[in-house]
Amino acid sequence: MQQKTNLFTDHLRLFHVSPNYCLSRRFSTLPIIDYVGVDHNNHRNIFVKMVLPATPFLSETFDAIICIHVLEHIQEDRKAIHELYRVLKPGGWAGISVPIRLDQKTYEDPTITSPEERERNFGETMHVRYYGYDLVDRLEEAGFLVKMYPGKEVDQQSRQKYGLRDDENIFYCTKC
Repeated sequence: MQQKTNLFTDHLRLFHVSPNYCLSRRFSTLPIIDYVGVDHNNHRNIFVKMVLPATPFLSETFDAIICIHVLEHIQEDRKAIHELYRVLKPGGWAGISVPIRLDQKTYEDPTITSPEERERNFGETMHVRYYGYDLVDRLEEAGFLVKMYPGKEVDQQSRQKYGLRDDENIFYCTKC
């Protein structure tokens, strides 16, 4: 069973962390979405230059958050998750995805700093961890209610349409 969001049906203020241009271009043109794309780099699709976990936004500012393949780059991921929770309005939701191995606990080692060692240990030169099944605990620690949707359970047509891989898991997080 797939969770349906109100992304294309309700007027939303959307916080999109490190967006790719294709999605940000689409979201920013929709009249029912007040779109805020943020990143630490300046790109044409970035509205606010910032770095998680430090955001310049007031608490309970956004109705929805998209944070895809970002948290594995952030040293203080727990602070970043708490910050996402803080800026989300009650009743809002966040779609979060990270590289993850559900058969192990999160693996991180702050002493691993060279790009070669990071790639060997975390799968990419800029990653600082490889998430495991305990990601749900980290999200819940911040206050989120979490439901995981495994990519392999999403129908093939939807996976193809939205560019999801079979091993891509979406964590649908809500704030009560």
